[in-house]
Amino acid sequence: MAGQLNVQVVAVESQVWSGAAKAVYARTTEGELGILPNHQPLLGELRIGSTVRVQPVDGAELAWQIEGGFLSVTTDGVTILAETAEAVAPASA
Repeated sequence: MAGQLNVQVVAVESQVWSGAAKAVYARTTEGELGILPNHQPLLGELRIGSTVRVQPVDGAELAWQIEGGFLSVTTDGVTILAETAEAVAPASA
């Protein structure tokens, strides 16, 4: 899966979204992250009330309002584990 990220967005009650993406953007307690393929592994605490954005390989950008949780980046992909994840319209550039 060169050039793609395997992304999972999971809330306590269910899996919210899963698929291939070009990039993931999230705000952690340490600051804003932009994750592209081949990113170094990391574990971060998501900032409460922040928005996670995903650029799928095929389709328009997706976004979720996150209320606490964690972001895990591994060689297998990116996992967002959130208390809650509510779909929102992505901010226009």
